[in-house]
Amino acid sequence: MSEKLTHIAIFASGAGSNAHQIIRHFTGSAKAKISLIVCNKPGAGILQIAEKEHIPTLLIEKELFFQGDAYVPELQKKGIDLIILAGFLWKIPPALIRAYPDRIVNIHPALLPKYGGKGMYGRHVHQAVIENKEAVSGISIHFVDELYDNGAVIFQASCPVLEGDTPESLAKRVQELEHAHFPKVIEGLL
Repeated sequence: MSEKLTHIAIFASGAGSNAHQIIRHFTGSAKAKISLIVCNKPGAGILQIAEKEHIPTLLIEKELFFQGDAYVPELQKKGIDLIILAGFLWKIPPALIRAYPDRIVNIHPALLPKYGGKGMYGRHVHQAVIENKEAVSGISIHFVDELYDNGAVIFQASCPVLEGDTPESLAKRVQELEHAHFPKVIEGLL
């Protein structure tokens, strides 16, 4: 008996480097298919990646996402089984969390529970890690719940914070961890 193909939607807001790694990882997979890219920013790099990879896109609007149905009907129509947040900067509304319990996964550029929460993304995280003289930083892959960066942690990996690090140099090492681990952790969840 053949396994059911898992249909994945990737939510992204920016250039899409993590999303692109995930797309590459699952190209030709018998386990999962990237069936939809959901984006909240017209002109974001992820939209060009989706077009090049022939993946359908859904450009979402803030009011409908938060005050409306959170696009749940569109996701269900596409048969989406799992949602991956790869640099998606909006908080996930309760309607979407209820529709996909323990099936929304986020990656965060720090070792949670430290350096999570509202406003803690990208450069802000790396700046705070350096200012607090942490010896290590890293990534956390976790399930999404109603609170920012609060859901159960699935996986963490760390890297050293080096003397003289800038937010940009630390970000580069953290991103290498993201690219190396995120696709494999998603595959493990299938």
